[in-house]
Amino acid sequence: MKASELREMSDEQLELTAVEAAENMFRFRLQAQTDRVDVPSQMRHNRRLIARVRTLQTQRQSKA
Repeated sequence: MKASELREMSDEQLELTAVEAAENMFRFRLQAQTDRVDVPSQMRHNRRLIARVRTLQTQRQSKA
């Protein structure tokens, strides 16, 4: 998901996106410990998505 797409989302949608990405990260970590991970780059993608969302939330809070 691109940063421009994230900027168009509401605060609630951003929070849901962050929660979903965090849940996916949890599942990937469990899978990495127990099994072989199919797509290792997916962990990096989710981690960066969470960071983008949190950055946007911080920016919106500082403007308000």
